Amino acid sequence: MNKQNISIVILAAGKGSRMKSSKAKVLHAISGKPMLYHIIKASREISDDITVVIAHQKEAVKEQMQAFFDDINFVVQDAQNFPGTGGAMKNVTPKNEKVLVLNGDMPLITSNALQGFLDTQADIIMSIFDLEDPSGYGRVVIKNNQVQYIVEQKDANEEELQTTTVNAGIYAFSKAVIEKYIPLLSNDNAQEEYYLTDVISMAKKDGLSIAPLLVDEEHFKGVNSKKDLADSEVIMQERIKTKWMEAGVVMQLPSTIYIDESVTFEGECLIENGCRLTGETLIVNSHIKASSVIEDSVVKNSDVGPMAHLRPASHIEDTHIGNYVEVKKSSLKGVKAGHLSYLGDAQIEEGTNIGAGTITCNYDGIKKYKTIIGKNVFIGSDSQLVAPVTIEDDVIIAAGTTVTSGKVGSGNLAINRTKMALVKDYYYRFFGTK
Repeated sequence: MNKQNISIVILAAGKGSRMKSSKAKVLHAISGKPMLYHIIKASREISDDITVVIAHQKEAVKEQMQAFFDDINFVVQDAQNFPGTGGAMKNVTPKNEKVLVLNGDMPLITSNALQGFLDTQADIIMSIFDLEDPSGYGRVVIKNNQVQYIVEQKDANEEELQTTTVNAGIYAFSKAVIEKYIPLLSNDNAQEEYYLTDVISMAKKDGLSIAPLLVDEEHFKGVNSKKDLADSEVIMQERIKTKWMEAGVVMQLPSTIYIDESVTFEGECLIENGCRLTGETLIVNSHIKASSVIEDSVVKNSDVGPMAHLRPASHIEDTHIGNYVEVKKSSLKGVKAGHLSYLGDAQIEEGTNIGAGTITCNYDGIKKYKTIIGKNVFIGSDSQLVAPVTIEDDVIIAAGTTVTSGKVGSGNLAINRTKMALVKDYYYRFFGTK
C-alpha cells in the first residue's frame, strides 16, 4: 500500500488500570509483540508521519518501540495538568492536512481497515459501531448522515441510552480543526479531563462537516482487560495462521498451534498440532511434529519432534531431532539426535549420531562452555560431554562414558565406564529369600 498524505497520532499514554498489571497497557503482548507495535506497524504502511503520545512508563514504552522502529515521533503528555484524550493532543504538531487519531490499545487494526478514513472527505470523520448491547460506550447521535453529537453513557438521558450507535474511538480531523479546537478544550466535566470528543460538538456548532464511518468491531476492538487481551490473541493468531496456510504451509489442527507474528516459513512446511513457534524463528522445508516448541531458531530441511524443544539461537539443518530432545544455542548440520538428549552451546557436524540420554555439560555454575563435535561421530547412549571439549571426526564415544578431556582425536574410541561386577546370590541374601 502506498503512503498517503496523512499524519497519524497514536494515543498511548494511559495506565490501563483495568489490566490489573504493573506493566504499561500498550506493552502487553499480542502474538509476541506489544500491542502498540501492531498499531505502529499498520500505521507505517499508510503514513510517514507517525506520532506516539506517551506518559505512563514513557521511557519503557519509547525504548521498546525504538527497538522496532527508528522513524517514530514521541510526544510526552502532561497528564497531570492536561489529562484525557484531548490533553494528549495538546503538543502534537502534525505535518499533513489530514490527521488520523488512533488508540494504543487497538492491536487488531490493519492498514486496509483504515482505508475508509483515507477515502472519506469531511472536516471530521468519526468511527462508529452498531452494537446490540452498547453498554459502556459513548452514544453517537446521527442525522442525515452527519454526526450531531456524542454523549458519554454516564451523561446520557433515557432516549440517548436507547441508541445502539456508539463511538469506536477513532477520528480523522483536518489539520485546521486540530489547530483551532484543541486549544479551546475545557476540563469542565465530571472527570475534569480534556475530551477529544468535545471537538465534535464545537465543530458542529460552527457548521463543519462530521461524517460517520461504520467500522467493524474485529479490527477496532479495544483491549481493556486480560480477557480482552486473550480474545484479541485468538483473532490475531487466526490471521497469522491463515496468512501462512494461504502461502502453502500445512497445519494440522491449526487452532492448537501458536505462532508469533515474527515467525516466517519458506518452502514446503508441515506443522503438527500443539506446536509453539516464537521469536525470529525461520522454518524452511521442514516438518515440526506434535507438541514441539521452537524459540528464535532456524530449522532447514529437517524434522523436529514430537515434543522437542529448540531454545533460542539454535540452527538446525538437514537434521533429525527426535522426541524429548532439547537444543540450546547450538548448530547441528546433518545430525541425528533421536531422543532424550540435551545439546547446549554445541556445534555438531554432518554424519554424527547422538545417542539417547546424551548431555553436553555446558555450565559449571558460573560460565557456559562450548562443545564441538566433528563429522561421523557416534555417541553412545547415556554419555556426558563435559565442556569445553572437542571431539574430532570419526570418533566413537562408548555408551555410558563421561568425556572429561578437552579433546578426543580422530579415529579414537573414548570409554571410561566402570567394569561390571557380578555378586553371586546377592538378591537372595538381600531379600532373605530362598
